[in-house]
Amino acid sequence: MTVRQRCWPIGVLALVACHHAPPGAGAPDAQAELARARRQFRHGDFAHATVALKRLTFQLSPTQPEMAEVRYDLAECYFQTGDRVQAAHEFRQVADQYPNSAYAPLALLRAGDANLRLWRSPDLDPSYGETALAIYQELAGRYPDSEAAARAQLHVRQLKEWFAEKSYKAGMFYFRRRAYDSAIIYFKDVIAGYPGTPKVSDALLRLADSYRAIGYADELKETCAHLRRFFPRADGLDRSCRGTPSDSSAASPS
Repeated sequence: MTVRQRCWPIGVLALVACHHAPPGAGAPDAQAELARARRQFRHGDFAHATVALKRLTFQLSPTQPEMAEVRYDLAECYFQTGDRVQAAHEFRQVADQYPNSAYAPLALLRAGDANLRLWRSPDLDPSYGETALAIYQELAGRYPDSEAAARAQLHVRQLKEWFAEKSYKAGMFYFRRRAYDSAIIYFKDVIAGYPGTPKVSDALLRLADSYRAIGYADELKETCAHLRRFFPRADGLDRSCRGTPSDSSAASPS
């Protein structure tokens, strides 16, 4: 999919805004500049569109309805040309300064997307990922019925899987060094903090192994009961839970 194809909904929004701009809004030269910027933006000429849109932020009044569009498209230009930090900042400004605009929920979505792109791997510092998740959650709270909020849920799922993977890897770091008490903290974080992610069954298995290693019989029994009930086909279940009753009532791991 090309950059132009990915951005076509934004172009449509810009075109709609163009047709509905109030008569006489802004000086004639500003309106000509706006029309030029829209053409450049729709055709994927983000470098020239950025220049035109920056000029418009000075030529248009902050109260003019076109300003939300201009600021949003400028943020999108930054995003598409790779300046994700600036893009995240500009999208945030659109959402905060024009909360009643049609661009506000989209701006929050894209602010989250920019931060998500900045967190390129679960192995890296998760600060950008944490910011992205907070923005997506804010979007769901402020604009729960918006299409942008629905789209954000896909990214929320990805983020939670990455956070779960990061915690699991931290747990394994301690597990391999036989620092089982520390490993248990991280495995529990995966289980309690990111239910529904693929790493939960692995974390439960390693939790059982940790309890066995330090002789916590009751906790081992409880964890294995939970595994047998909710993850009966987990690879390695028989090995991790050998010798524990198979008919124990399931409970959340302690």
